[in-house]
Amino acid sequence: QVQLVESGGGLVQPGGSLRLSCAASGFIVSSTAMSWYRQAPGKERELVAVIRTITANYADSVKGRFTISRDNDKNTVYLQMNSLKPEDTAVYYCNARRGLLGEYDYWGQGTQVTVSS
Repeated sequence: QVQLVESGGGLVQPGGSLRLSCAASGFIVSSTAMSWYRQAPGKERELVAVIRTITANYADSVKGRFTISRDNDKNTVYLQMNSLKPEDTAVYYCNARRGLLGEYDYWGQGTQVTVSS
């Protein structure tokens, strides 16, 4: 059974940091393309970061501030978020893309990140 469980969201002041976790079960993270997306009020869901076998990519808006990583022993993906800005406020979702052609998408429940004074 494929499951993605996100945690680590919360309220933080501008300039602060949060570390989001995505605990996966039913598949192996190390051999799967894993991503973080976010959706803010009034905006479309956008890709924040993606990690494949040996590479990682980031949206321009978070480059240099966010880092995606994995712990293969724990089968968990992380998103370290530093220097947070109010515009980072959104619901953050973990995504796993699977299948021979990437035809299957699995999503976590989302975790709220609010950056405010």
